[in-house]
Amino acid sequence: MSASNESGATGAPGTAAAAPSPRDVLERLATRAMGLTGADIERIVRQARLKARREKRPVRYDDIEEGIRLDRPPVPYDLRWRFAVHEAGHAVVHHALDLGPIHGLNIDTGKGGYNLLGFNPSRSDTVEWYSKMLAVLMAGRAAEALILKRVSGGSGGSDDSDLARATRLALDMERTLGFGEEYPLLYRAYRNPADVLDVDPQVATRVHVRLERGKEAATAVLQQRKDAFEKLIRALFDAQALDGDQVMRVLREDR
Repeated sequence: MSASNESGATGAPGTAAAAPSPRDVLERLATRAMGLTGADIERIVRQARLKARREKRPVRYDDIEEGIRLDRPPVPYDLRWRFAVHEAGHAVVHHALDLGPIHGLNIDTGKGGYNLLGFNPSRSDTVEWYSKMLAVLMAGRAAEALILKRVSGGSGGSDDSDLARATRLALDMERTLGFGEEYPLLYRAYRNPADVLDVDPQVATRVHVRLERGKEAATAVLQQRKDAFEKLIRALFDAQALDGDQVMRVLREDR
């Protein structure tokens, strides 16, 4: 597959822009393809090959990207903006708290936004580290409240949502990780968070306080990194998908 330089980068005056490496191209396509199944990608690649064969040329980056974008329903302007705010919030807080690399953001899936956030292998399983994790999980909701002045249900609604993951983490801190305010040395496993939270109002209160603190911490970071946050929102809204290098270029501009 030949690579067109779609990044918008330019070289020095009078020189040609450097072509992206095959790895860069694959990372950008992987970011653009977030949310697709293997069958979806196979079909899009097959269609791109047919198009290139008809035009008697190699398959290009643009063929694959166009196939991905045409495969998805258009996202309304206001919803796309909300997705950009939400995912930019996660990325800014994750980066500010130095938790690990950012591999990509995508708001062009037709099913909401996606982020690929990595974590440093040398992380420490301390209460401080888990508190940072809660801040990252709550950052999308905090971003919506800060910029849009009202939140959507996008943080919740499913077992793998931000709120579900944050609730499980906060409950683990209380019952299984040794950080609980009551009986911290007891390991009290559970099958379903609702089985505990619905019958024990005191535990539910402590878990909710942890979630509130995570949201407050995320809000503080976003306010401190306001310029970078707003630039990343605009960049993601315009491009709809950014790989890790593109995200980091925006975040480093304000350091």
